[in-house]
Amino acid sequence: MALMAVDGTSFEWHGDSGSVVVLIHGLGLNKAMWQWQVPVLAQSYRVLTYDLYGHGDSQTPPSTPDLTLFSTQLLKLLDENDIESCAVLGFSLGGMICRRFAMDHPGRVSALGILHSPHKRKAAAQDAILKRVAQARQDGPSATVEAALDRWFTEGFRKSDQDRTGLVRRWVMANSKQVYPSIYQVLADGVDELVAPDPAISCPTLVMTGDEDFGNSPEMSQAIAGEISGAQIKILPGLRHMAMVEDPGQVNTVLLSFLDRVKGVANG
Repeated sequence: MALMAVDGTSFEWHGDSGSVVVLIHGLGLNKAMWQWQVPVLAQSYRVLTYDLYGHGDSQTPPSTPDLTLFSTQLLKLLDENDIESCAVLGFSLGGMICRRFAMDHPGRVSALGILHSPHKRKAAAQDAILKRVAQARQDGPSATVEAALDRWFTEGFRKSDQDRTGLVRRWVMANSKQVYPSIYQVLADGVDELVAPDPAISCPTLVMTGDEDFGNSPEMSQAIAGEISGAQIKILPGLRHMAMVEDPGQVNTVLLSFLDRVKGVANG
C-alpha cells in the first residue's frame, strides 16, 4: 500500500523483516519499475520503494532539481521512517542519486548498488543527451520515448514482449512536459560532481550494467568501480539499459548475492 511522506513523497514498504534495502528508480519512471525485483528481495529484506519528486505520485520538485535535492528527499524519507542505516540501490538517475547520498551522508549507507548509471561522457555522447533534453523541453516526453525504448531494450525483447515495453512507454509518457525536462537536465549535467567522489565512497558497493547498455556502458561502470575501493563490478551479457525489466531473473540473482554478502553490515 502506498503511503505519503510529509514532504509529498509517495512510498511503499515490502517485506516484514530483515535489513532495509531502498530502491531508487530512474528518470521518467516510478517505484513500480521494481515490481520484478521486490517479491524476491522482500523474502529476505525490508524493501522501501518511492517516487522521486516529479515522478509517479510524488509532488513536483520544491526547488530547481539537482542531485542534492534528491539526496535530501531520501534523507527526509529515512528520517521519517526511523531508518538509521540501509542499503541503497539506484538505477540510472537513481544510481547518481545514491552516489550523491553516500557522499553527503556516509553514515546512513551500509551498502550501495549503482545500476546502469553513467560516468563522465565523451563529448559526442554529452552533446547527444543535451539534444534529447532540448527535444523534451520543446515537445515533452513523447519527443524522446521511442528512441529511449530502442536504447533500453534489446530488439528481440521489444518484439516479443510488447506488454512490458508498452508499460514502460506509458510510464514515461505520464510525465509532466513542464517538469520532466528539468530533471532530464540533472541526468545530463549531474555526473561531473560524482567523478572522483569526495569524500570517497567507502561502503561495500556493486556496480552493474549490461554489455549492450550503450549510454551507461561497461567502460563507464569500470570507471565508477575504479573510483570506489573494493567495488564489485558485474556486466550482464546480452542486455541493455532496462535489464531488470527484460531479464529480472539474472538481475535478481546478482542483487541477492551482493546483498546477502553484505547483510552483516546492513541494518535498519
